[in-house]
Amino acid sequence: MSAKPIPVSPIDDAQARKPGMSRAQKLLFFVTAWLICLMPFLFWWNTWFGRKLSDQQLTVYLHDTKKPRHIQQALVQVGERITRQDASAKNWYPELVRLAADPVEEVRNTDAWVMGQDTAGAGFHEALLKLLSDPSPMVRGNAALSLVRFGDASGRLQILALLQPAQIASPESGRIVDADRPGTAIHQGGMIAKLEYGQKQIAEIRSPIPGRIRSVAGTGANVASGAKVAVVDPANEQVWEALRALYLIGQLDDLPSIRPYERDVPDVSNDVRQQATETEQAIRKRSGS
Repeated sequence: MSAKPIPVSPIDDAQARKPGMSRAQKLLFFVTAWLICLMPFLFWWNTWFGRKLSDQQLTVYLHDTKKPRHIQQALVQVGERITRQDASAKNWYPELVRLAADPVEEVRNTDAWVMGQDTAGAGFHEALLKLLSDPSPMVRGNAALSLVRFGDASGRLQILALLQPAQIASPESGRIVDADRPGTAIHQGGMIAKLEYGQKQIAEIRSPIPGRIRSVAGTGANVASGAKVAVVDPANEQVWEALRALYLIGQLDDLPSIRPYERDVPDVSNDVRQQATETEQAIRKRSGS
């Protein structure tokens, strides 16, 4: 008795006839997978400030107005050369003075920090004094901190301001359509809330400082133009730097701004609390009280 043939379904028959991937298809698949893996690395490589730049690249990056992060990267590396006492850093000192007037806030902020690394830098002191009236509170604060290295207490009020929470006002009258939660950590420029105003227009309300949201108007709240929308407490790093500067130049009148960080302000690190205590002690010792 002969065996009956096993019936083949149309699906099985189609799969049996389906050819494998051609060499060109395999190559295309491999290249695509490789690019998917490569692109995150290229993004990191192009944005990582630690990648060492040559002298020629430093000069090019310091003039790259289309990519402010390139300018920042170059500034950071000039600052590193200064701290290593690398004499070549002086080649770019005129650029540092020029960039103090750059239209990009992040560039001016980084520049203010770098100029504080060499108190003998030609033009640095004068440039930093001008930055004390910068429209950005972070740039003013960084300039004031750098001036302390020059033995200049001109920025004392700006340093005190670094200890204060940011009070953020509504740019228009409207309704909050989205808001972050109190207690959320936020970076400088981070979005806190969205405001709907006018004819369904949306304004993004962002934090001028890094820190933590203390309070924010809830979703659905109606707010008037100029009304307080949010309060952001300054980040621990910012407070610590300000307290270290006040350790050297602080006055008795500054103690009400310092004492809350010794015990009252929540979510403050032990290092900040210790620095606040030491700063108060140094001020009292200096004033003889």
